[in-house]
Amino acid sequence: MAESESGQGSNGSEEDRRERVSRELIELLNELRVALPGVQVLFAFLLAVPFAQGFTRVTDFQRALFFVVLAFTTVSAALLIAPSAWHRIRFRRKDKERILHASNKMAIGGLGFLALAMTGALMLIADFIYTPTLTIVAGALAVIVFGVLWYMLPLAGKDDPAAEKAQG
Repeated sequence: MAESESGQGSNGSEEDRRERVSRELIELLNELRVALPGVQVLFAFLLAVPFAQGFTRVTDFQRALFFVVLAFTTVSAALLIAPSAWHRIRFRRKDKERILHASNKMAIGGLGFLALAMTGALMLIADFIYTPTLTIVAGALAVIVFGVLWYMLPLAGKDDPAAEKAQG
């Protein structure tokens, strides 16, 4: 079992609060490394779209949806990158717990905006290539998939009171 999974501190005893906060912050920053490339690829794609030849034939709805997706992607990128900036600026102040709590909220918000941006991008493509009906169905299904996988399932289930007590 890895050190971070066992709850063992650096000296073999239970990890103390400082060690736990340091471990959780490292884990959070590592998790963000998974999400960031997706946001960056989506953002790069969106920046190129207006310069494509077919973009001149979009409807007002598609143009508005494109801007909303671009804005959501921008907010997602800002929220997902912010924890690294916070860590870099504040780490010498020995305030890791504050960084961890703020970063956790920013990461959750960033993932939410990423889900909305990806849903909007799917709807934009469905509307451009197919039909308004498929646009609505694709958007609704994407919201359900992201909502269930990224929020409902992680929040479902019983919390382990022993784990909460050890961390508290």
